[in-house]
Parts: sequence; structure tokens; C-alpha cells
Amino acid sequence: MSMSVPVALPGMRIGLLGGSFDPPHAGHVHITTWALRAFRLDQVWWLVSPGNPLKADAPANMARRIAAAEAILTHPRTRITDLEARLGTRYTAETLEAIGLRYPGVRFVWLMGADNLRSFHRWERWDEIMARVPVGVLARPGEQIAAGLSPAARRFARWRLSQAAAPSLAAGPAPRWTLLSGPMLDLSSSSLRRSGLWQR
Repeated sequence: MSMSVPVALPGMRIGLLGGSFDPPHAGHVHITTWALRAFRLDQVWWLVSPGNPLKADAPANMARRIAAAEAILTHPRTRITDLEARLGTRYTAETLEAIGLRYPGVRFVWLMGADNLRSFHRWERWDEIMARVPVGVLARPGEQIAAGLSPAARRFARWRLSQAAAPSLAAGPAPRWTLLSGPMLDLSSSSLRRSGLWQR
């Protein structure tokens, strides 16, 4: 892994996991390797964001967060990237639009935890995200029911794939999404910050 711009060829299936990773932790690694298997992805890229527009407090220094990510994510089919900062985009919808232009023919899948699906309707241009790329949602402790009943899940209910169909998520056009249940790790960046294990 390196901080060079990742390479992807047309037809490749690439999962995108965005976030502040403040700090990155084993839960991020867990959903990354799960997504690789469940969605039959060629790679997963961590998009380490300069900052989260929905959070008032600024994250730790980006170089420090990237270094921490490189220390914890060692799977050979993963990449850690500052692509969002390089593109100069602020919101996920903008990032996906720019990445689509930079990597024509690549089959991108947006990855998120079930906790994000619960509040997804608050994201800027969230419905455009659903319409642009397939979305793979992975279980998070205590979030399954709320995620399945969320405004985003209800609005796009007709395009939801069953868990059995998850391997084909990247193969078809958006909108299409699925919500996977399975083994979970009860970890969060906010809890690690509160514990004092990660000082900004």
C-alpha cells in the first residue's frame, strides 16, 4: 500500500469505504474483509476524508490518521488513499462523481455500516449516491432494525437485493443495494476517543 493514486482497470469491482477514520480500528478492517468476500470485490479502498461535513469537531491530522490506517489494514487487496483531498471534494456525492470520471468502466460499490444507513437521508444529495453506484451496507451492533426502517431503506426498497444476491451487487446498475447481517465487532471511533486511547 502507498499513498499514490490507486490504479483500477475497467471492469474491476472496487469497494469504497469513506470516513474520517479518527481513529481507524478493527471494526473498519472487519467490514472491509467482509465486503471483499460477500460482494466479490477485487479491492476495497479506504477514502480517508479531510473532514466530515456532518461533524462540528475537526478530526486528527490527516497524515496521522493515514499512518494509523496503514498500520492496521494489511490485506493485499486493499488501498488507503487521500483521494478525496486530492480531488478537492467535500461531499460523498461529489467524490463519487469525480471518481467515476477518473476511472471510467470501473464498477464501484459504496460501502457503509448500518449505522450510516440509518442517518443516510441527512447526507448531501444522498439519493444521487444511491442512483449513481450500488451500495453495500454491513451490520453494526444494534443498528439492523433502525437501518432497515430508515427513510433511505424505505425510499429505495424496490431496489434492495437479498443477502443471497449480495455477490452480484457490483455486477448490475444502480440503484441497487443490500443490507448484510452477520458477525459484528462492537467498536467505534467515537468510543475509542472517549476512552482516551486516541488523542487528537
